[in-house]
Amino acid sequence: MYSTRVSRRVNASRAAVYRALLDADAVATWRVPAGMSSHVHAFDAREGGAFRVSLTYDSPVGTGKSASHTDTYHGHFAKLVPDVQVIEVFAFETADPALQGTMTMTTTLTDADGGTEVLIKHDGIPDAVPAADNETGTRMALAHLARLVEADERRR
Repeated sequence: MYSTRVSRRVNASRAAVYRALLDADAVATWRVPAGMSSHVHAFDAREGGAFRVSLTYDSPVGTGKSASHTDTYHGHFAKLVPDVQVIEVFAFETADPALQGTMTMTTTLTDADGGTEVLIKHDGIPDAVPAADNETGTRMALAHLARLVEADERRR
């Protein structure tokens, strides 16, 4: 198991970013790498609240962790600090022992030059998940998050 850290500056307030972290529709939009679609099955955005999400490859070439072309994970919100931090604990739904285990994702928001620095730290990632794939997917998701919250800020 290993850990990764990926960050990005977003031109939006911490409050706007925090809202996007806890809104099921927003999560379905931004927390998905390019070439995949997202389906949020359950999303109870409170400490202890559960979530379940599936990411499906748009092309039949992609190999999923839970099904032939899908990665499904479930977990709960371990800690919520408004406008500062979201800690999620989750696991892939898989029969593959190499992909099993609990992971923790900590998203921390700090002020940065009129915007927000968003840091996502993953801990406990199974070694069977290539680190480069995890980092690339996280960078893509953060780019989607930036576009979403920056557009929302411009409309306000």
